[in-house]
Amino acid sequence: MKAVTSYKTLAAPAEGFYKEKGSKFLAFAYPVNDQQAIEQRLQQLRKQYHDARHHCYAWVLQPDGSLYRANDDGEPSHSAGDPILGQIRSLELTYSLVVVVRYFGGTKLGVSGLIRAYKTAAADALGNARIITRQVTQRITLTYDYPNTNQVMKLIDTCHLQIIDQQFDNVCHLTAELPLANRPVFEQKVALLQQTGCQLDLKID
Repeated sequence: MKAVTSYKTLAAPAEGFYKEKGSKFLAFAYPVNDQQAIEQRLQQLRKQYHDARHHCYAWVLQPDGSLYRANDDGEPSHSAGDPILGQIRSLELTYSLVVVVRYFGGTKLGVSGLIRAYKTAAADALGNARIITRQVTQRITLTYDYPNTNQVMKLIDTCHLQIIDQQFDNVCHLTAELPLANRPVFEQKVALLQQTGCQLDLKID
């Protein structure tokens, strides 16, 4: 299976709204990095909208979207979380959380009505969001002699690495994020430098 080298996610939080038969559906979409961030967002919304009847949600993590969850929070099974998840999936998003807070209006909507309401609210929030593409990266460490600094910096620039940390001395250490898509070319260039006598060691976490 080909490795995933990029993914789509949300640039910033966004909100949406839907109303039907008195029930109000407040939708919130967030970019999230992990399950801890998801739980923090859920706690914030539960506290802010403590008087709402339901806080239904879905989230997707990992570059390939392989980690996900949908929660109906007391609504009929598969009537809330799955429609929300479906909207995230329809845009091929990951590292994303969508929560729909429902204030009951006194009239039951039925399962089909709930599915439509949660789907529409989630779609409204995501429709108001800006979607961006991020590169999947790997953490690498380079160790090299100081006289080779210019060659190493050219390598970093050519392969579009993001420097995380640098330590300059007789022997230098550099930590950076390497775009996964650029790894084959990067490794070839490192090997070429080593063959030409450059004292350079590469470690990929």
